[in-house]
Amino acid sequence: MILNSSQIKTIAFDADDTLWRNEDIFIHAQDEFINLLLGYHDESYIRSHLGEVQIKNLEHFGYGIKGFTLSMIETAIELTEGRITGNEIHEIIQLAKCMLASPVELLPDIKSVLEQLKGQYRLLVITKGDLLDQESKLARSGIADYFDAIEIVSDKTSAAYQQILQRHKIPVEQFLMIGNSLKSDILPVLDLGAKALHVPYHSTWDHELVNDEILIGYQNLHTLGDIGQLLDWLRDPSFEGRRAIG
Repeated sequence: MILNSSQIKTIAFDADDTLWRNEDIFIHAQDEFINLLLGYHDESYIRSHLGEVQIKNLEHFGYGIKGFTLSMIETAIELTEGRITGNEIHEIIQLAKCMLASPVELLPDIKSVLEQLKGQYRLLVITKGDLLDQESKLARSGIADYFDAIEIVSDKTSAAYQQILQRHKIPVEQFLMIGNSLKSDILPVLDLGAKALHVPYHSTWDHELVNDEILIGYQNLHTLGDIGQLLDWLRDPSFEGRRAIG
């Protein structure tokens, strides 16, 4: 079956919440962390403060579970004014270990779509986060062999994508990026002049949300309802899923 009716030769996929579930693990861990501190502050304040600490710490620790864990520990120390106990810190560390050991749960239709794409396109994974954690998830996912290359970056910017395209000698007009985050997976790629398809996940970290006003300038922004619609889009790029929202 010939899928490609355009110039696209290389398709790259984001990993977390595009290939497999991830944000749900963070949401559960955050809820457990909040329960741990409810004796000190109310839920909304703990949640808000943790979010602020996470954003502040991105430049120091980057994305991923390890950085999130350090942010939880820092938040716990600050919100308890240093009264957090060693046992409670240990609970946070154990929570992080549970996150790292969580099973890799592929999203619906991922494997079947990759099976149909393999051999017709060059397939990449481009993901950000902790190197060890992302490598582990790929190894445990059962789909690593579908991909011709894996790129794990500290952040997803237009410059980072440009370096990947140059390293793999991929012309920008032949590149398609697929992901759940407008901020990380879609807009930086569109800014390069390449193609990108937004496939939303049911929940998105606030830091990855994009203001609707920013999206107005992206007339070539397209959103698919699910990854299964990718095959329809590749057969006919005029196929419309649904308009992207922030």
